[in-house]
Amino acid sequence: MIENDSIDTASSQPLEKRSWKKLSFLGNKYFISSLLFLIWMLFFNEKDIITEFRRKAKLNELQKSEQHLNEVIIETKQELGQLKNNAQTIEKYAREKYMMKKDNEDLFIISPSDSLK
Repeated sequence: MIENDSIDTASSQPLEKRSWKKLSFLGNKYFISSLLFLIWMLFFNEKDIITEFRRKAKLNELQKSEQHLNEVIIETKQELGQLKNNAQTIEKYAREKYMMKKDNEDLFIISPSDSLK
């Protein structure tokens, strides 16, 4: 009779035991606790990844809005300075913004209409 010393012991084991040996790290309590901690920190914590991306996008949006409002404030301050110092600027502002007119002139307001397109 021929002895089977050269037969691989892994191939003689059932498939279930062989696959369990490959996944034996899943039984490690440190691996499991680390994996659960990682999942918790990435998805369920108040500072998770999705929330941080949303906060970053909101911050960028607010910074753009702040920049725009600062530009508007600068323009308004310049306009206010001109209104305080120049009478012609006051008249021009009143005519453009409030559609005021002198007593001896007529005012025609032309608004763009959609039918001309």
